Amino acid sequence: MTMLQSHNPATGDLVGEVVATPVSEIDAVVQRARAAQVDWDAIGLEARGELLVKACKGLVERSESLGKLLTLEMGKPLASAIGEVKSCGSSIAKDVQGMMEALRPEVVEDARIRTTQFRDPFGVCAAITPWNFPISMPHWMCLPALMAGNTVVLKPSEETPLIAQAYVDVLNEVLPTDVLQCVHGADDQGKALVAANVDLIAFTGSREVGKKILQACAGDLKRVVLELGGKDPMLVLEGADLARSGAFAADNSFRNAGQVCVSTERIYVTKSSADAFVDHLCDAAKKKVVGNGMDSETDVGPMISTRQRDHVLSQIDAAIADGAILASGGEGHHEQFVMPTVLRGVTHDMAIANDETFGPVACVIEVEDDAEAVRLANASPFGLGAVVFGPQEAAEAAARKLKAGMIGVNKSCGGAEGTPWVGAQESGYGFHGGKEGHRQFAQVRLVSTRQ
Repeated sequence: MTMLQSHNPATGDLVGEVVATPVSEIDAVVQRARAAQVDWDAIGLEARGELLVKACKGLVERSESLGKLLTLEMGKPLASAIGEVKSCGSSIAKDVQGMMEALRPEVVEDARIRTTQFRDPFGVCAAITPWNFPISMPHWMCLPALMAGNTVVLKPSEETPLIAQAYVDVLNEVLPTDVLQCVHGADDQGKALVAANVDLIAFTGSREVGKKILQACAGDLKRVVLELGGKDPMLVLEGADLARSGAFAADNSFRNAGQVCVSTERIYVTKSSADAFVDHLCDAAKKKVVGNGMDSETDVGPMISTRQRDHVLSQIDAAIADGAILASGGEGHHEQFVMPTVLRGVTHDMAIANDETFGPVACVIEVEDDAEAVRLANASPFGLGAVVFGPQEAAEAAARKLKAGMIGVNKSCGGAEGTPWVGAQESGYGFHGGKEGHRQFAQVRLVSTRQ
């Protein structure tokens, strides 16, 4: 029996361990899910919703203990971890209602034909989720899949198996046997799950792995929903509020130690505004407290692993070697902690302007005008989120020229309640959230009769 150990990234201490699922057992897990799916579908949409609302209440009731486990295993500040848990449980009634509205049958008629448009389950959904939001990501994938009548086999990141297992355990106190199962492991288990007899794969993670999943699913045309990485731009237009935009850039670049798919990683600012903007950004960066997420004053926790830390530091070092200027940070890195770092003088010839960083680094790229900012922001295969700061009319016009899936104007990229989380270009293949996102977990089926 192979154990999968989880260590606190802030201290190196062992938090706990789970049994790694033998690859040879993956098919049997999927078979159990397929057997359970028949009855899960048969109970109907309303009954599934009632059970999921009841199950997720446990997340709110245990938000303190689950949040602590999340911080110990992943490193983010405790308040953020507790908030992540609570957000999944406290909104469940509204979330389920939205999924019901998206999935209920609809009748479409013309002069001759009456068609009922059903949204049926695919069967078994494999959900493969990352470590940076280790409760939110499973929740956002599993809930719509379950509501649609699918059963789910969840494979969380090998970096955060404990909190994912705790999430599954809470829901399984209410859900029927084998409706939601969890398998643990790394690449081998993930590949085996993708190759197994599943009908739908919902994945959040890197672009590179997403492409491999898509290739692996081509043979039998399995359905896929892929939320992939980003290299999110921020445009600071002429006339922008530089103090406000600088503070936002610091928050969005350094939140969760930069380990967020929609972190601000590229900042385009006109040369005439660059000095003042960088001053505001650096002032905000220097106020961020780096430390153990269990300490109440901590703003920025550790990198999830030494591998991720080394990746971030190597990008910083390479950029400086290529001519970037260290405006703030750049020293004091220790263990798995990377100090919030501001680089200016970054150009698109540098890897840090093109490759995902996923760390607490803000890169400032100076441009001649707003048009150049738009052009360079679009010079990327990624297209997840983007933000534009500037006079409202000009910022909205610039936003409509960007190739990202979600663009915030003088705010973060997240949309209004009920809108999906959607990436464009190589940052997404399908999407989730909102009415249209919920429907991607269901097969459309039409039954038509003559009038």
